[in-house]
Amino acid sequence: MDFSLPESAVAVQRGIGDICSRYDLDYWQRCESDKRWPEEVWAELGKGGWLGLAVPEEYGGGGQGLLELAVATETIAASGAAGGSAFTYVLTPGFGALTLARHGTEEQRAELLPRLATGEVETCFALTEPDAGSNSLAITTSARRDGGDYVINGQKIWITGVQRATWMLLVTRTIPAAEAKPRTSGLTVFLVNVPEAVSTGRLSYQPIPKMGANTTPSNMVFIDDLRVPATSVVGQVDEGAAVLWDILNPERILLAASALGGAEVALRVGVAYAKEREVFGRPIGANQAIAFPLAQVKAKIELARLMIYKAAWSFDRRLPCGTEANIAKLTASQAAWEAADAAFQTHGGMAYSLEYPVARLLTDARIGKVAPVTEELLLNFLATQVLGLPRSF
Repeated sequence: MDFSLPESAVAVQRGIGDICSRYDLDYWQRCESDKRWPEEVWAELGKGGWLGLAVPEEYGGGGQGLLELAVATETIAASGAAGGSAFTYVLTPGFGALTLARHGTEEQRAELLPRLATGEVETCFALTEPDAGSNSLAITTSARRDGGDYVINGQKIWITGVQRATWMLLVTRTIPAAEAKPRTSGLTVFLVNVPEAVSTGRLSYQPIPKMGANTTPSNMVFIDDLRVPATSVVGQVDEGAAVLWDILNPERILLAASALGGAEVALRVGVAYAKEREVFGRPIGANQAIAFPLAQVKAKIELARLMIYKAAWSFDRRLPCGTEANIAKLTASQAAWEAADAAFQTHGGMAYSLEYPVARLLTDARIGKVAPVTEELLLNFLATQVLGLPRSF
């Protein structure tokens, strides 16, 4: 057993950490308040080649795996971006690269991977639907074969980054859920050219007002008789579940990494205030009621980090990682929430003041407990799939 990070991951930590060190908490607070994409950080990440981290070397990228992406996500989040925002920054180039490298055709890889590496194109992921929610197998967005094309109709919700995306990984049903045997069959993933689909009026979107993570809009997406060529299929027709699992496990691992970074920055903010704030002639950090919750958070952060790295390591070696990904997501999101709550309590009434970043950190931390999958479903997976307890549905 070797618990040290490989040099490739350490290099990511240093390189991205160097960029992020030039942008303080006030910068991220302004981006959130102004609801604007952090163009300055994004430009530096692109200039340094970090956007192509997960693109194979033969397509001009860094050739790194999910472990390095997780470290990148954690580093950005811990610099001050916090959970929801950092996840989006690494998700945008990373998801498309990982998915296409594993499941794309040679033509898809040759066309898109070099451009993903440079940041010339970006991707978004469209799975969730208003009437399906966490039950992904119940989606109803349909794709019907018509000659050499597929015609797609449906609606998606909580699709982040459509405004910036050139390509969308769109999950559809080519066999209705009621007819699919087994339930996981009949899913098909398509690559959709977003600007082209929008220009024809076949794809439209509407931003959803959000309580946080406003540097990137999340949207309702409407798809009406969108025609895409059969060459747009990623993976195999009706066998999209294989692609989907290779998307959902990394999604949970990367969201766990972003939550971990959010927990780190919240702990850092709480500890700094506990050291400087004096009441009754001594720093409040000398009081166990303040010190112990912060110490407990530190322990949970370190435990979550171990599981995140193990899950990413397993994915990179094509080992089963569903259990590890779910545990990583569960523990990291809990650590993030407890860290933000402890920082809030440490600041007392001043936590309500926007002079401090605590309110933003608390809002960001809350995302991880419900998205992209709720804690209850994570626990249900562990109860039924790992412990073998009876299913409730």
